[in-house]
Amino acid sequence: MGYPYFAKGLAVKSTAAEEIPTLDRSHVEDPAGYIPHADLSHAVNVALVLGMPLLLTGEPGTGKTQLAYALGAEIGCPVFKFETKSTSQARDLFYTYDALSAFKMREMTDARVFIRYQALGRAILEAFEPANPHVAALLPPGEPHAGPRRSIVLIDEIDKAPRDFPNDLLNEIDRLYFRVPEIQNLGTPGAEDGEEGVPRRYRPIVVMTSNSEKGLPDAFLRRCVYFDIPFPSAEDLVKIVAARIEYLNTSDPLLSDALDLFRKLRNADRSLSLKKAPSTAELLNWLQILIHRGARPDQRLTEQKPLVLETLCTLVKSSDDRKLAQAFIAQHWGKP
Repeated sequence: MGYPYFAKGLAVKSTAAEEIPTLDRSHVEDPAGYIPHADLSHAVNVALVLGMPLLLTGEPGTGKTQLAYALGAEIGCPVFKFETKSTSQARDLFYTYDALSAFKMREMTDARVFIRYQALGRAILEAFEPANPHVAALLPPGEPHAGPRRSIVLIDEIDKAPRDFPNDLLNEIDRLYFRVPEIQNLGTPGAEDGEEGVPRRYRPIVVMTSNSEKGLPDAFLRRCVYFDIPFPSAEDLVKIVAARIEYLNTSDPLLSDALDLFRKLRNADRSLSLKKAPSTAELLNWLQILIHRGARPDQRLTEQKPLVLETLCTLVKSSDDRKLAQAFIAQHWGKP
């Protein structure tokens, strides 16, 4: 059976759950298709050469998080992601310890089984040979180790963390060293032991993102390479769509009309003002569902308004915005 799959109230039979298709989004999310702003590429190179963390801001959906994966794919690095929470502490970047399970299983003598290494901890450990005695002493029995290799550490939405977290974080990134008190206070090789720390060629690359929901300390900003990702220009949007949506060409009438409506919803020409402007990621979602619903790339989208209204939920995210957008599409969009 075809669309609609959930048909309650629509006078047709719904589709069994197992028969409902889910779109293959691998091409849309493929890091190889990421198209960075030219100045963003320069900022990445500055951070790489200086060995400093790269801090990215920009409105949601402009590709801050995807940049880390695109960089990893381009230079051959795995990406270890740390999702910041309102309760995050600097230690959480290295490891977590399951104290409750350790208490319940006191008869187990090897405390390493209760350790889970997180993004920065994993990147540091894998910068060394697995046979390094410090590293071997920290790893739980049987845990894989792919080092020595260089990794990217993605610290996502750092502005969600408590205010002290960013400054504490930079101290930890500078040192690239940590101890685990729960297992006899063992630590990674580092200057505190009179040994060489992380080899320079394997030093983790740190990328941080922020949605600017709250300010970050000046001391933290001074020690980062910073770039605010601008919203793509009209020309860049066409390139992004062409790279991400494999069944659309830059000359297709559907794409031209879709981008025209998208820009108007973002109030590019002051046509209307929504509380939340749609993002690039939402544009890609919208184009995918339009094609799935049967919109033909060689036909004007302005001639398929019912389909546009059916899929509007991918672009507008409040009831007030939906009313404004619906009225604009029905009364003004596509008219001479």
